[in-house]
Parts: sequence; structure tokens; C-alpha cells
Amino acid sequence: MRKAEIKFNARTAGWLAQDEERYHFQYDTTYLKSKNPTPLSFTLPLEVEPHSKVTLFPFFDGLIPEGWLLNIVEKNWKLNPRDRIGLLLACCKDCIGAVNVHPLNTKKK
Repeated sequence: MRKAEIKFNARTAGWLAQDEERYHFQYDTTYLKSKNPTPLSFTLPLEVEPHSKVTLFPFFDGLIPEGWLLNIVEKNWKLNPRDRIGLLLACCKDCIGAVNVHPLNTKKK
């Protein structure tokens, strides 16, 4: 399983994960209880229950570079363009805008 902490304006907004079958996004309970929490997108409304989808959520997919920048990322970091969460985890730690993606090490020792 691959997992990432999703930050919105430097605050933990939630957690994105990919297992063998689906992608899951769940808002952090502290974020939901904070004053005026903002949904990351209209397609990811503020809910306690996790959002699940077979493909990567369009909001997160939209953060991944495109065009010549994606070509550079693929070649230099040897990433598969079809590995959408791999690209997201590698490229979106310091996005332009309010949302950042921070990979979490979920490997067992």
C-alpha cells in the first residue's frame, strides 16, 4: 500500500492511499473539526467517511505535471507515466498552490 499525507495551506487535510484495488482519500478528523475547513475540491466533499475510487481522483491527477515537464520526470526518475500515484508522490511535495503531497513510508521492516 502506498500512502500520502495531503496538506492544505500547511495543515494536514487528509490521507491518500492506494491498495491493490482502489484509491482512498479520507479527511483528517482534526481538519474536519477545525474552524471553517475547506474541501480540497467539489468532488471531495468534507465527510468523515473515506472517498474511494478505482482510478486516481481527478483532483489529485490534476496536480501531476504534463507535457515536457512530465517527460523530464519520467526520464530522470525512471517513472512509468501510467503509475499516477507514483508520479504524484514523486512530483507534488511542493506544488504551486495550497495543496502539497507528502509520501509516507508504509514498508514493514
